[in-house]
Amino acid sequence: MSNIIITESAQEHFVKLLEQQPEGTNIRVFVVNPGTPNAECGVSYCPVDAVESTDTEMKFQGFSAYIDELSQPFLEDAEIDFVTDKMGSQLTLKAPNAKMKKVSDDAPLLERVEYMIQTQINPQLAGHGGHIQLLEITDDGTAVIQFGGGCNGCSMVDVTLKDGVEKELLAHFSGELSAVKDLTEHDRGEHSYY
Repeated sequence: MSNIIITESAQEHFVKLLEQQPEGTNIRVFVVNPGTPNAECGVSYCPVDAVESTDTEMKFQGFSAYIDELSQPFLEDAEIDFVTDKMGSQLTLKAPNAKMKKVSDDAPLLERVEYMIQTQINPQLAGHGGHIQLLEITDDGTAVIQFGGGCNGCSMVDVTLKDGVEKELLAHFSGELSAVKDLTEHDRGEHSYY
């Protein structure tokens, strides 16, 4: 069962919108390009005749949300909210798993680390225009990662890596990962002066 949160303000918003639609119209929550970096979460009207037998129905007060079979794993932990600020009101859709399907706890370590990087670490780095990429996990449990974007060659990289990313990954995979190394550390060697 998909685990989608539709906040109370968003539910009220949908009820108002649906009052202006033909009777029996509900909403559909979906992901376009699921599992890719361009994945987008969307919401549309769902007339009665557009409901598929494979859809999952989530009942809310006053309407139902339908999710198609393909989108479902990518909408795990998604949140739909209706926010009002000085710019006006807007619907916000957060789907942390849209770009990457949730991985199971018994998936290979590489997949689970990659998943955490994509869903938790990269969104934090995105604010600085950077991202990291998992290259490999060595036999002794070292995750080798590469910084890209705004992080590349930034002197704060070591601080970010050592404090943030490494701590987060090691805590999350304690007993499985022994260290996190940045690929550039391997290349630069110990004698750089900057």
